[in-house]
Amino acid sequence: MREDGAAAGVAVVRRGETTVSYAAVTGVPRTARLLAASGPAVLEVLAAELPGWQVVVPEDLGQHLAQRGARVTRHAATMHRDLLRDPPPPHWAEQKPPAPLRVVPCDRPATAVLPAWRQAYPPEHPDGSGGTDQQVLSEELQPLLSGRVLGPLLDCSALVVDADNEVVAGVVVNDFNGTAWIGDLFRLPGPDHAGLGGLLLRRALAHTAAQGWPVLGLAVTLGNPARRTYDKLGFTTVETSMKLALD
Repeated sequence: MREDGAAAGVAVVRRGETTVSYAAVTGVPRTARLLAASGPAVLEVLAAELPGWQVVVPEDLGQHLAQRGARVTRHAATMHRDLLRDPPPPHWAEQKPPAPLRVVPCDRPATAVLPAWRQAYPPEHPDGSGGTDQQVLSEELQPLLSGRVLGPLLDCSALVVDADNEVVAGVVVNDFNGTAWIGDLFRLPGPDHAGLGGLLLRRALAHTAAQGWPVLGLAVTLGNPARRTYDKLGFTTVETSMKLALD
């Protein structure tokens, strides 16, 4: 039996001895968050209800379902930086990279961002994509930069370009269901571009704090070396979850 749950947008499904409740994640296509689950057939009920979807579940349940055959597509920590109790220094908003690099608005087409993004996320990277350039453009970058995924871009989103006006780094900050959210942070690998990720993140922290956002959030895949930068800048883990594909 299926019925609408206790809150708008929540579905509750009961099949025999198993009950699950979930809600679609606004701004992320074909993705749901599991709110509660009990019984012996959680994976089977989810797969029957949401074929072809992905579902975000708590880490302990995700590990259990993975042992039963679920395919894990991401194991990530959700992190928040409190901007009210621990406001960042305002001067961070004006930090600039060394010349000839310069910060520009994040208003360029996805095709201009793609080369640097692909080098930042090679296949061996925890967040690397094995898709073609066209797949990355149509399934990841274009939806993100247009606001179709994770919500509208905030004006503190920014790119770093070099002397040839080519993108070498960027930060995408979204209004994700009412939370200021780092949708992506990337830079070209190598010593010439070291530190750009931290610089862009500090700028984003200062700008969002000045605009009155209470927190800046992000999700980082376990094993991503960027986690060290987030820790240094005061982000703390509020949740660890797993995303499962319901094939």
